[in-house]
Amino acid sequence: MGETRLVVTIDGPAGAGKTTLAKRVAAALGVAYMDTGAMFRVAALRLGPGAGTWPGPAIREALSGLTFSLRGVGADTELLACGERAGDEIRTEEVGYLASTLATRPEVRAFMRDAQRDLGRRGSLVAEGRDMGTVVFPDAARKFFLDAAPEVRAARRAAQLAAMGRPADQAAILADILRRDEQDRNRAEAPLRPAPDAVIVDTSGLDVDGVFAAIMDRIGPRDRRSAGGA
Repeated sequence: MGETRLVVTIDGPAGAGKTTLAKRVAAALGVAYMDTGAMFRVAALRLGPGAGTWPGPAIREALSGLTFSLRGVGADTELLACGERAGDEIRTEEVGYLASTLATRPEVRAFMRDAQRDLGRRGSLVAEGRDMGTVVFPDAARKFFLDAAPEVRAARRAAQLAAMGRPADQAAILADILRRDEQDRNRAEAPLRPAPDAVIVDTSGLDVDGVFAAIMDRIGPRDRRSAGGA
């Protein structure tokens, strides 16, 4: 990454508020927001059902022609796959399940790491995920790790579902979060953990404005000038 590029990473477990904050920080800086989860979903849709059990060479071959680019800034950023906007077709439960399965494959993670680094070389961005600061962008100018107590994250998710008119069993949601935490933190490939130089923000007792302020306080004038070079 050149001196005129700014990469900000925001990592953390499910329900810590990463997506909301990443979009808001990207908008404040006037840079793109990189939705890493959407990138895995695009790959899952491209490969299709059963791809999680394919041999490594077959997965690498199927992904070889897939390219990504970003258009826009903040929450209005669009992810383009082979020049086409990734739409709602990647948001189904089936695609999400396959994406989660594929994310455990080292071939897929290596492909995504390279694709995400390429986007970082092409322009300033805010990257949100689980291993952005540790694996994908270890030299990022600013790194943040958002966390919150599992019970807090479960309550937030239940409130989101209730607002959408969907069933919200908070106990079941908490159990799912604990399972995901265990899997993410203990997986052999890119386990979830803060980078040594990341700023850790416990969002348990903070609202969105409070977390946003804590992040922006760490992003100085020099960083903003770098962002403007995108």
